[in-house]
Amino acid sequence: MNQNSCSITAYENFPLVQLCVYIPVFILGIFLNVLALWVFCCKLNKWTETKVYMVNLAVADCLLLFTLPFKTLSNFQQMKVGRWCLVLESGYFINRLMSISIITVVAADRYLAIKYPLKAKALRSPLQASFASGFLWIVIICVIFLTKMIENRDQDELCFEKTSVKPSVISLCVIIGGFFIPLIIVIYCSIQVIAELLKKKNENCHEKKLIRKAVYIVTANMAVFIICFLPLYLGHLLRFIMDSISSSCPAIQRVNNFVHLASVLANTNCCLDAICYYFVNKEFKEASPKLVRSKSESIEDAKIQLPTH
Repeated sequence: MNQNSCSITAYENFPLVQLCVYIPVFILGIFLNVLALWVFCCKLNKWTETKVYMVNLAVADCLLLFTLPFKTLSNFQQMKVGRWCLVLESGYFINRLMSISIITVVAADRYLAIKYPLKAKALRSPLQASFASGFLWIVIICVIFLTKMIENRDQDELCFEKTSVKPSVISLCVIIGGFFIPLIIVIYCSIQVIAELLKKKNENCHEKKLIRKAVYIVTANMAVFIICFLPLYLGHLLRFIMDSISSSCPAIQRVNNFVHLASVLANTNCCLDAICYYFVNKEFKEASPKLVRSKSESIEDAKIQLPTH
């Protein structure tokens, strides 16, 4: 196949699909995330690790939502690649990667709190959570801007569109580092937390109910993360492979159409985050102290049984 003769574009009705989905997503997402920010910042006086991460997640989701109208407009007007386009693309990808990163850090933080509660007291604090969040913002902003500077977009004609069929190694690195590594962390930490919660058999009925709710919500949270983002990044990975092996234009076009639809699904995550993490935070507040107390009592019992010298 002559790669120079193959130009990939979004299918004709995609801007209309975006408009139909993004209007309710934008309205609902802004309402839920602004409400979450108001509750976390104005109604909850004590700053905790979870509160710090939730505020950063809500900010990232809000900023991503604000890019959606411009993304939709760029498709309707077929905006050409230029300085304004690169700014929009950077804002869009920075906030998506930040959202994924915060979800990953929250999963790891919960794993640490549930699996190693005593060590967690020394390792977890609101200040450390603030430093971790700030570090993530800096790293992701630098990575995206550096990517935009290095990446050659001369062969791409339209904004938010990879029209050329030249494989991008930089994009592959972002796909692996920005999603697939976080995916492994989220799945591992979530499964470990669920397993740890299910170990607690000797609780009273009320505590069993709380732990069961926590298990359901962690499972739902992990499922939402996988369902929203996995199709998109599998599509990106498949597109890279097909570009690399010089597949036919129609085949690449079909994958490109799938990526566009998957991106719409991924952006609905901005609404679901506010809902999922509200319940996760609520249930873990109730379930975690009981697990910490149970583990502490087990350790104290073990200490009593140790011989003294």
